[in-house]
Amino acid sequence: MTTLTFRGAARTVTGSRHLLELPDGRRILMDCGLFQGSSEYLHLNSHFGFAPHSINALLLTHAHIDHCGLIPRLCREGFAGPIFCTPATRELTRLMLYDAAHIQEEDIRHINKLRLKQGVGAAEPLYTSGDVTRCLKQFQTVPFGEKFEPLPGVECLFTVAGHILGSAVINLIFQDSKGQPIRLCYTGDLGRYNDPIMLAPGQPMPADYVICESTYGDRLHDEDADTASELLSEIEYTCLTKKGVLVIPAFSVGRTQGLLYHLNSLYNKGKLPSVDIFVDSPLAREATQVVRRFPELYNERLRKELEKDADLFGFPGLFFVETHEESQKLNERKHPFVVIAGSGMADAGRVKHHIMHRIDDRKNTILITGYAEPETLAGRLKSGAKEVRIFGNEFPVRCEVHTLRSMSAHGDAHDLLRFLTAFEPKKLRRLFLVHGNYESQLYFADLCRAKGYTSVDIPSLGAVRSLE
Repeated sequence: MTTLTFRGAARTVTGSRHLLELPDGRRILMDCGLFQGSSEYLHLNSHFGFAPHSINALLLTHAHIDHCGLIPRLCREGFAGPIFCTPATRELTRLMLYDAAHIQEEDIRHINKLRLKQGVGAAEPLYTSGDVTRCLKQFQTVPFGEKFEPLPGVECLFTVAGHILGSAVINLIFQDSKGQPIRLCYTGDLGRYNDPIMLAPGQPMPADYVICESTYGDRLHDEDADTASELLSEIEYTCLTKKGVLVIPAFSVGRTQGLLYHLNSLYNKGKLPSVDIFVDSPLAREATQVVRRFPELYNERLRKELEKDADLFGFPGLFFVETHEESQKLNERKHPFVVIAGSGMADAGRVKHHIMHRIDDRKNTILITGYAEPETLAGRLKSGAKEVRIFGNEFPVRCEVHTLRSMSAHGDAHDLLRFLTAFEPKKLRRLFLVHGNYESQLYFADLCRAKGYTSVDIPSLGAVRSLE
């Protein structure tokens, strides 16, 4: 029997883990993500729901923590097989995992000081930097469009997902218990067909079963919105008119590079105000260097821009903050400026400190740049909370909170449906919707059925489905 078990990103937008078991008992795990956004997920990050040593191979779609963030723990607990991904994904994943380990190590030191005072035993992080170093030895890279066998008798092909640099759609062919071929497509996270930087999602292989993300399955992006113009408006309003500070929570991989590209475009056009712009994230600095090294993964329009501007992510007046001391000094700065800092959901990292220091002043603005889980700090601010808890203290929200309408690395409902047109409705045995809030998935399922995809399934966490 061939089965799929959904161990993450099931009726939620985090913790992607999908387990494929072949008739002979061999197992392939697709993504191994960290659950983010709520303390309720602690158990799911500590317990996989399967034995790590039973996994024979891991296929990784991209470097976001909700897709790769538990790989070091998986390896520490017994997974010894190969981890396949694209070269760019390997480079970004290395940065992301070391950063995640460092944050955990710092957090656990703080937690254990409190536990010691309470006479409670010490806690341990999910994994350490040493665990990251060891798991990276298991990575094997495969470029887009090159077929390979993650296990003998299993054929795989990575096609472009267009979400972030190196992000891939997984296309698999294997045999069922009767020796008949089964074709499976897993989208990971799909990007937009008109992304300003990334290649558009590529043509997947034909499939009998599709596992499709549905983050924005119930909405459409504002195609008329101009990100550069919105950014310019926010900078002028906050820094020039109000004489305040513009705080932008942004994911260090993907979102920050998109912001820098648009700011660079404004500079090249002579429109960017003379205001200092700080990127307060060592991870974002390193990720930007990686993005610069893979111009072949840019879309055609961006590659043409490189002929006129050798650095599309840098400009005068941009400063990368390195040390904690430099970051803290920004909180003492009186002059207007812009600070871009991680994380995008503002639930970790240096951006929490910037928000804490600027949230009670009406001159300042917090600019949310994309999706935020409702329970995260960015999610609460986005929903209009009048008071928020930061580092255990309540703060009144006196600053303005705005949302950038035009920035998203996820495809909307039209993009997702456009991708699905690669699969003939009558030949698709089942369409599984994952990585979405349940209400959004129900809405998108109706859209899919209207297009002829009659067998749509929204599996719950831990659900097992037969592929025979």
